[in-house]
Amino acid sequence: MMRLYIFLFLLDLLEVNRTVGVTHSLKYFYTASSGIQTFPEFVAVGLVDEIEMIHFDSLTAKAELKHDWVHTVTKAHPEYLEYNTENFVVTQEVYKTNMEVAKERFNQSGGTHILQMMTGCEWDDETEERDGFKQFGYDGEDFITFDLNTATWVSPKPQAVRTKMKWNSDWLDNEYRKSYLAQECVKWLNNYLRHGRNLLPRTVRPSVSLLQKSSSSSVTCHATGFYPNRAEMFWRKNGKEIHDDVDKGEILTNHDGTFQMSVYLDLSSIKPDHWQRYDCVFQLSGVNEDIVTKVDKAVIKTNKSNPFSMTIPVIVAVVVLVAIAVIGFIIYKKKTDKRPPCSVENREVQEQMIPQA
Repeated sequence: MMRLYIFLFLLDLLEVNRTVGVTHSLKYFYTASSGIQTFPEFVAVGLVDEIEMIHFDSLTAKAELKHDWVHTVTKAHPEYLEYNTENFVVTQEVYKTNMEVAKERFNQSGGTHILQMMTGCEWDDETEERDGFKQFGYDGEDFITFDLNTATWVSPKPQAVRTKMKWNSDWLDNEYRKSYLAQECVKWLNNYLRHGRNLLPRTVRPSVSLLQKSSSSSVTCHATGFYPNRAEMFWRKNGKEIHDDVDKGEILTNHDGTFQMSVYLDLSSIKPDHWQRYDCVFQLSGVNEDIVTKVDKAVIKTNKSNPFSMTIPVIVAVVVLVAIAVIGFIIYKKKTDKRPPCSVENREVQEQMIPQA
């Protein structure tokens, strides 16, 4: 009987793995900067599933579509771009003021500073699980964050105490924000997904390569171009997963909305004729077949054998630059059936991140 229970339990696990869904996301970013001559004073960016769909900055002063499928949105809502441009222009002025107040709050008179805000939601298309978030940062550190579960603002910074007290005193507005992030945001995420269902990527398998800077360096197993970002990657020895002498990198976003990741294995103490015992395994959500790459000196790309083995540092550099350009702040506008999907909500535009009082 025990064997039967174990068998049924394993079947349940297999079924769960087979039907695992994809987590979709709608995110908006605002970035206000001070003292950076080569970067716009204000940037607003909207992304669906990590793919940039709309962009605004203080240099162009207009909202621009960044992906082909978004044009289907403007066909349904002709005023989409004009409406977003107007709201971005207003919000730009609000965040310029916020930047000055922030510098005063931190007792700063000059220098380089960045004020950030991220808001949005995530939705699992299989389990219907959803989550919402809204958080502010200043000079690379958390400033104040909205806790969706308690509908309150929390902050580790003493400079944010006044802001936290002011916003937490308005419980009605916080309940509205909680409802908006958990309900309305997901509604518009699904609306964007419907518009882009034929153009947004679904499941894309990666290309996997083995890389090594020198004969004494770790061997890197690098996968790039996969989608979605639900993926696992690990090293095995003789068919069993190993953790010793292994380092795992984070999943990073490519410029086209796909993803990349790497795992590193130190083989310096292993004889070359034993390398064939090791392989790299890549697993992608929604795909039953693993990508297995055996360690073979003949297929490892190195600086000596292939001048293009520097591709990885270049890719990482590009990702960093793109990440900086995409960092942004947005205040997402509550939609009505008569209005186009908009990125800024009027009440939020008037809201100062750091009250001057």
